[in-house]
Amino acid sequence: MSEFRVDPHVKVLDERVVARARRRGLDALVYAPHFTRLPDIESRARRFSDGELLVVPGRELFTGSWRNRKHVLAVGLSEPVPDFLSLGATMRELDRQSAAVLAPHPEFATVSLDAADLGRYGGVVDAVEVYNPKHWRRHNDRARDLARETGLPAFGSSYAHLGGSVGEVWTAFEEPLDSATALVEAFREGAARRVFRRRGRSHALRCRAEFAHLAWENTWEKFERVVLRGREPTHPRHPAYGGRFEDDAVY
Repeated sequence: MSEFRVDPHVKVLDERVVARARRRGLDALVYAPHFTRLPDIESRARRFSDGELLVVPGRELFTGSWRNRKHVLAVGLSEPVPDFLSLGATMRELDRQSAAVLAPHPEFATVSLDAADLGRYGGVVDAVEVYNPKHWRRHNDRARDLARETGLPAFGSSYAHLGGSVGEVWTAFEEPLDSATALVEAFREGAARRVFRRRGRSHALRCRAEFAHLAWENTWEKFERVVLRGREPTHPRHPAYGGRFEDDAVY
């Protein structure tokens, strides 16, 4: 049986991204844009998913406040979960929904789960990212150490905010997977997999371009203007959530 190649965290999705994923030999993408409600992600994922490329909806959840923010990647949600809940509340909800819970870019740029978090929520987290193009070498080295120290399975992704980065990194499961449900279960059950990345000057340039993108991604100005003033659609006090998360909201 052939392996199943997935780029498990991309922020962009259009015809060019799909074409690039196919050229790179990927079988699946996990589409998880920032600050976008789950129904909208699911709709777009269905639009671009077909027999050649499976597009799976995901949510990179922004937990906590600006001062203690942590990102958590959830795949296989059955119900929408907002951003800006406490980390504990987010983890409880993901566990309740039996979602696959992944730790993207661990201990990176003050927006990530650290060793203490992984120790505390090791029973909920299903995998740790060990290679991310936004990382410098020392960050990838530390991520591999965290996976080894915690005993959690590894994954790698392009974390593509730029379309040209899709497929620069991928996770290859040893067994073929035929659905989003099967991919979620593979992560949850710790199915055998390996992490691969492209190499050479082109890959290095892609990594630098993705890192440069952080300059706007992580500014207070963007956060305040887009999220707090604009009452972001994934804000827990948005009417779409019906007040269910009011008690756990940090804003």
